[in-house]
Amino acid sequence: MTRVRKAVFPVAGLGTRFLPATKAQPKEMLPVVDKPLIQYAVEEAVAAGITEMVFITGRNKRAIEDHFDSANELELELEAGGKTELLEILRNAVPKDIHCIYMRQPAPLGLGHAVLCARPVVGTEPFAVLLADDLMDVDAGQKSVLGQMLDAYANEGASILAVQEVPRAETRQYGIVSTTPFKERLELVNGIVEKPMPEQAPSTLGVVGRYVLNNSIFDYLERIGKGAGGEIQLTDGIAQLMQHERVMAYRFDGRRYDCGSKLGYLQATVAMGLKHPEMGAAFARYLEQLK
Repeated sequence: MTRVRKAVFPVAGLGTRFLPATKAQPKEMLPVVDKPLIQYAVEEAVAAGITEMVFITGRNKRAIEDHFDSANELELELEAGGKTELLEILRNAVPKDIHCIYMRQPAPLGLGHAVLCARPVVGTEPFAVLLADDLMDVDAGQKSVLGQMLDAYANEGASILAVQEVPRAETRQYGIVSTTPFKERLELVNGIVEKPMPEQAPSTLGVVGRYVLNNSIFDYLERIGKGAGGEIQLTDGIAQLMQHERVMAYRFDGRRYDCGSKLGYLQATVAMGLKHPEMGAAFARYLEQLK
């Protein structure tokens, strides 16, 4: 089984739900406590053993590339000031053995098109897709959500989608799958539809922002036309893929925060603040005072 070494991060979206905060900065650079959203996703990928990070960017996304680049002047200033802890944090944003690649999505043609843009870099290998909007949190010592999925992929060799139960009233916000039981936490996908109306949804099992895909998905993304919203939908490519090979749904062990919504972003900020090694205890005491 080919080891998954590459992860694709589609980061070309405009982040309109967070205007005016995202007028001049990418939504993926919004901080949750002291790290931007995109760094949480990259750290999850690193923890899972990914060594090549492929960012599919758009206009006004230069801040992401700068964030994962070296900052010599800042490093020299911190070193001169004896701020060794901050210096290590800065240098460890991306470990030295990690390779970052940046590709431009020429037009906002949808998630499926963004993934397709990565084909020249991914080549014939299986790969992961991580959406930074979904911050995945696990307990200390627990394997990251992507790490769990890569273990399942190593056993099955089939494309795997992270899923969780969602309120029926919210099915229009997700790709929704119908499944049959397979193994613990794994189900065989036998149907998938993009953003169905609640009364038309085949289930309440929604696909969330983690995927492990065989490279054959690229062939189907190239052939499908525009789907929901006039965009090339990854969901539609997966629907074609599953007609020719198995696709699995994985019920991950962890907590997902939908940071594409303001409420989810605030929830993530509180959760990560409480877990922060430096100020978590003080923050918890503050929250107690608000009750």
